[in-house]
Amino acid sequence: MARADQPAGEEELRRTSRNEGAKEDDSLRDEESTLEKLPYPKSVFFIVSNEFCERFSYYGMRTILTLYLTEMLKYTEASAKVLYHTFTMFVYFFPILGAIVSDSWLGKFRTILYVSMVYAVGSILLALTAVDPLQIPQKEFTIVALLLIAVGTGGIKPCVTAFGGDQFVLPQQELQLAMFFSLFYFAINAGSLLSTFITPILRNDVECFGSNSCYPLAFAVPGVLMVISIAIFALGRPMYKIKQPKGNVFVNVVSCIWHAATHRKSSGPVDHWLDRAEPKFGAKLVGDIKALLKVLVIYIPIPIFWALYDQQGSGWTFQAVRMDGNIGFYTILPDQMQVVNPLLILAFIPLFSYGVYPLLGKCNLLTTPLQRMVCGGFLAAAAFAVSAFVAMALEAKYPVLPEAGQAQVRVYDTTNCSYSFTTINNTISNGTLTNGYYENKYIDVPAGQLNVSFTFTSTVFNCSERNWELEVDEEKAYGVYLTDLGVFSYEDKVEKSSDGYPLVRTLVSDNSSVKYSHSEKSYALTVAVGSLVSLEYVGSYNIDLLNKSAEFKLGGTYTVLINADDLTYRVVTVTNPNSVHMLWLLIQYVIITAAEIMFSITGLEFAYSQAPISMKSVVQGCWLLTTAVGNLIIVVIESMELFEKQSNDFFLYTAIMVVDLFFFMWLATRYEYVIDEDSSFVEDTELAIESKAASNGLDNPGFDKNI
Repeated sequence: MARADQPAGEEELRRTSRNEGAKEDDSLRDEESTLEKLPYPKSVFFIVSNEFCERFSYYGMRTILTLYLTEMLKYTEASAKVLYHTFTMFVYFFPILGAIVSDSWLGKFRTILYVSMVYAVGSILLALTAVDPLQIPQKEFTIVALLLIAVGTGGIKPCVTAFGGDQFVLPQQELQLAMFFSLFYFAINAGSLLSTFITPILRNDVECFGSNSCYPLAFAVPGVLMVISIAIFALGRPMYKIKQPKGNVFVNVVSCIWHAATHRKSSGPVDHWLDRAEPKFGAKLVGDIKALLKVLVIYIPIPIFWALYDQQGSGWTFQAVRMDGNIGFYTILPDQMQVVNPLLILAFIPLFSYGVYPLLGKCNLLTTPLQRMVCGGFLAAAAFAVSAFVAMALEAKYPVLPEAGQAQVRVYDTTNCSYSFTTINNTISNGTLTNGYYENKYIDVPAGQLNVSFTFTSTVFNCSERNWELEVDEEKAYGVYLTDLGVFSYEDKVEKSSDGYPLVRTLVSDNSSVKYSHSEKSYALTVAVGSLVSLEYVGSYNIDLLNKSAEFKLGGTYTVLINADDLTYRVVTVTNPNSVHMLWLLIQYVIITAAEIMFSITGLEFAYSQAPISMKSVVQGCWLLTTAVGNLIIVVIESMELFEKQSNDFFLYTAIMVVDLFFFMWLATRYEYVIDEDSSFVEDTELAIESKAASNGLDNPGFDKNI
């Protein structure tokens, strides 16, 4: 029935319009219903499986890398840190090149496939290089292998997340896309956690090629996983939705900035120096770059954070080597401590999101992203201050090493003669071998070298006088031992072992070989007299020659004196075992993880929210570059070798971080936040993927150990 104030014709028109609108609504609902029934793309399971294998490969290799460089390749700790962080720097630099190659030429699928092959070659080469019988030049080919791995993982990093997102139809499969990211994130965390725990066990608990450890196997397993990842990824080829490359935003940004910077004289006065590029690149791109640069200014202090954070795999691992990891039922390996950070990350993300941040908000504290980043930076500095104090506690327990102008001599007697000795001109004060042992840690060697003539005498019947000449060099330690067969000497090792396990030297009166068998493990080792060996386990060992046992602890260096005549023995502790427990490192790991949550995750989310929508991929690339620069800073500092003590290194990084934060706070106070009023759906698939990835913590170097 028509309203009285409306003509009948108008009412008919409205009725017709409503009917047509209803038909359109029904049509849209039918279309939406059809789209909602789109099947979940099976291709993503190949991508997720590939990512699990790749992350297992990468973090398995990187977890044991520093110990391999020091134990097997005999790099110093400083040199190993330089090489480790140079490798990490390239890992975070190559994503820029990988993104350019993918977007401009090869596309995501072919880029991932080709660089994965490079990656696999590097992994296999690293494993083969670690096999001593092959006689491959280890140092040179290790560097080549690491470079290939850096190219591979760097090339994969910018492509794999977006390629997974390409498999979905947006916006209709938004929920399925979110599920994909959750599954993807679970796979990369699972790969990282498993490899960080398992690979050190393969390194330490397996013997191969005559060595007490098996680095070839520990590197080979990640290499095999990388080959498997390629096979899995290739099998999904018929199911993938593959988009053709359409150009790289990063290249356009760099080209625009370069054009504006190099054409200053060819154009008239402009309001902003970037305006010179507007005729060639358009007002939209120039305007977006202006907004981008305001965000990138905040990036300037960020590399210092990564210079601290990324030392978990180097400086903190070397710190763990000198600590006691025995927890009774299990002995924590030094490189296994790195598993703490990803475990804490999984716990801290919901804790901060639903607990810490809401509580701080109620107190009106740390309400802006930059404030949280500053707090995270101070937490990183605090973590390194804690690590410095732990290092000081360790250094107080370190052995006394021979310094310039000095040497050390230890004398052992395995006989029943109770010898004492004199030296010509008293170059070493006369000594009595109390219970068969004498040591002097502070022998003056004024000319850099000293000739010491020992005369050993005894009051015991049938024990003849003995003489021995020993050439002593400064900064070295020596051992002299008497047996029933004569007098012998060797250059001694006083410092702790590079892997933290006990070092044992056995001296027997009749020069018989000795077999050590662990009382609980199926592990036995036969040693020659005078040789220094590393035991793979701590605890009680049975000595077959005596049918007795001796206790050896982490970090200790021992000399076992055995008198084969009356079957007596004595264990001399040359270097005290580790006494500071490894679990003290949990404090600094907890703090650095909280710092990562507040600094890294907040930082990338801040950049994504403040940058123009067309610049999201550039923001991600520049974020990765801050990690590369942070590792470059470590390389520079460690190459200078400023300090001998690790605690001083850690205090230096703490101070640099604090100074950097004051600069960061100055930048933060000058920054004006951009309020995003447009919350509409982003039609461009790749940008939608990047935004979703950012919200899930993906493509974030803070999470990158798991990506």
